[in-house]
Amino acid sequence: MNILLLEDEYSLRKSIKELLEDVGYLIDDYANGDDAYDAIFSKTYDLLILDVNVPGIKGFELLEKIRQDGIETPVIFTTSLTDIDDVTRAFGSGCCDYLKKPFDMAELRLRVENALKHNFKYIKKEIPLSSGYVYDTQCFALKKDGIILQLSKTEKMLIELFIKHKNQIVTPDMIVYYIWADEIVDPANVRVQVNNLRKKLDKDLIVNVRGLGYKLESSN
Repeated sequence: MNILLLEDEYSLRKSIKELLEDVGYLIDDYANGDDAYDAIFSKTYDLLILDVNVPGIKGFELLEKIRQDGIETPVIFTTSLTDIDDVTRAFGSGCCDYLKKPFDMAELRLRVENALKHNFKYIKKEIPLSSGYVYDTQCFALKKDGIILQLSKTEKMLIELFIKHKNQIVTPDMIVYYIWADEIVDPANVRVQVNNLRKKLDKDLIVNVRGLGYKLESSN
């Protein structure tokens, strides 16, 4: 999934980018609001993480402008502004979250994952996959030739994760974090859950990438 990061403080921008890239996200980072604004109109993003006080167009104004232009990408603000008027303006402009600096990187990761979980409402109702499979984003169901497959809660979360990272490698660590958060999980349990899901699908839909993890392969 593609995330745009706007942060003018180099060390913080670098830390956030490394954190999110380590769990499989694709990050485009900018230190200037004008550059970020241009990027938003040249590429589709699944999430925007915006600082407020940056060179060029400020974070609040940037969000207001893209909303006026019909872009509904979820936005998380990261800022040192703590006044209630600033918080009110942020949510009034259409952000989905507001994270006050300084913040813990683990908390940012949780908020990013939460925002992306709810991002399905901004994309088309059905996501076509290979071999007649379709993911319905309204009822969070996987269908094969129009028939809903019966999946466990864990399997539903797994397929959702794979779809969010379609044609990208999903590591065991990504799976553990997405499903069990900070719990300690036996790697064998991850393999069991993935194998259980694969047994219900065509064998080549989710493939094993030796030494790295798994990949949902789709030509659509």
